[in-house]
Amino acid sequence: MNRRTFISASVGAATLASAQHILAESTRTPLVISTWDHGLPANSEALRILHNGGSVLDAVERGVMVVESDPNNLSVGLGGLPDRDGIVTLDASIMTGDCRAGSVCFVQGITHPISLARMVMERTPHVMLVGSGAERFAREQGITQQPNSLTRQARVAWEEWCKEKNYSPVINIENHDTIGLLAMDNAGAMAGACTTSGLAYKIHGRVGDSPIIGAGLYVDNEVGAATCTGLGETVLRTLASFLAVERMRIGDHPQAACEAAIKRIVSKHSNYREFQVGILAIDAAGRHGAFSIQKGFTYAVQDNLKEAAYYVK
Repeated sequence: MNRRTFISASVGAATLASAQHILAESTRTPLVISTWDHGLPANSEALRILHNGGSVLDAVERGVMVVESDPNNLSVGLGGLPDRDGIVTLDASIMTGDCRAGSVCFVQGITHPISLARMVMERTPHVMLVGSGAERFAREQGITQQPNSLTRQARVAWEEWCKEKNYSPVINIENHDTIGLLAMDNAGAMAGACTTSGLAYKIHGRVGDSPIIGAGLYVDNEVGAATCTGLGETVLRTLASFLAVERMRIGDHPQAACEAAIKRIVSKHSNYREFQVGILAIDAAGRHGAFSIQKGFTYAVQDNLKEAAYYVK
C-alpha cells in the first residue's frame, strides 16, 4: 500500500466511524437493564427519573433503592437473609461512565447502602469504605443507622438453617443475592449500581463481588457497562464485568462480551455446574446482551420506545 492509498483508506475508515457514531447518536434512547425479577420495578423507577430530567446517576441509585426498600426481598437490603451468625451485612457499589466510583462493604443497619456508596464517591477522596468506618461516615452524613434485627421471614429461614448448618447455595434460589442495574441517557452517559445482602449464611465478614469495581460492576462511557450476579467468589476471581467491557472495547457485541465473560468463569472453575453467575452488558450504541452459566437467569429491559420486557436465559 502506497502513501496515497493509505491516506485514502484512513480517511474512508474515519468517515465510516464518524457516520456510525452519528447514527448511534441519532437512534439512542434512554435504556435501563437490570437483573432478576425485581429488576422490573427498579427499571420503571430509573426510567421515571430520566423522564423527569434526573441524571443517569440519579436513575441507577433510585432504581435499586426500590429493591433495597422491600422488606420481603431476601437477597437485597435489610430484609436480606443473614450470615451464619444471624447478622445482615450489606455491600453496594455505584459507578459513572467517566470512571468515578464509590462502594461500601460489610455495613450493618443502613437502609440504602447504594446511597452511602454514592456519598463515598462524591464526598470523599476514596472509592471504598468498609464496616464500622463506613457506618461512622454514614452517621456523619446524617444517615440513621437502624437496629440490626431480622425480619420475621429472614429469622424463620435462619433458625431453620441453624438446625443443620449446611451451607449449600441452590442455583437460582432467592435471585442470587444481588440487583445490578445499568442505565444510559439519551446523550449517551452511562451509570451502574449494584447492591446486595450477600450470600445467605456466609461466614461473618465475607464480602462478595458486588461492591468491587471491575468485578460486580464496571462502566465506561466510551465503550459500555456490565454487571454481574451470582456466586461472587467466581466473579471476583475473573473480574467478569471488567472483562466484558474490555471485550466490547475490542469490538464485541454486548451479547458476545457476556458470553466471553461467562466462558472465562467456566474455564477457571471445574465445579461450574454447581453454581450460577449471570451477566448483563450494554454498549455505547444502546445494544444489550445477557448470559449465564445455568438456565433460569432472568433480567428486565426497558426504554422509551416500548414497555418493560422480561427475559429468561
